Amino acid sequence: MTLNLNPLETNLVNLVIVIGLLFWFLRGFLGGILERRRAAILQELQDAESRLKTATENLSQAQSELAAAQQKAEKIRADGQARAAGIRAEGEKRTISVMAAIKAGADADAEADAARIKDSLRREAALAAIDKALAVLPARLDASAQAKLIDSTIKNLENA
Repeated sequence: MTLNLNPLETNLVNLVIVIGLLFWFLRGFLGGILERRRAAILQELQDAESRLKTATENLSQAQSELAAAQQKAEKIRADGQARAAGIRAEGEKRTISVMAAIKAGADADAEADAARIKDSLRREAALAAIDKALAVLPARLDASAQAKLIDSTIKNLENA
């Protein structure tokens, strides 16, 4: 074997030896680092899967709670509409009864006014008839007829 003094070939051999030695000595060190990194990645994946599972369960629970809340809201809305309809109907009944009372009061007032007007007209008619009778009576009655009328009126009053 001859000694190779070619620097390029010699460096390649030296590099192969150095790389081999580095690989041999650092294999445990780099392997440990890589193994720890692999374990950390696996742990992170497991944590992510568990968080995904928890999030999925929470989402499912939230969706069921949302559905229950929507049903409750719908029931509350329906109850509110029913209550509003009842209140509206009650208000209409009260309005009708108040209107009937007002109409009855107005009818009573109208009847009272009509009765008052009738009485007033009767009184005026009676006064007019009396005035006319008093105006015509002295010319038609002489003293003897007047005495007879007075006597018959007194007898009627005594019998009554």
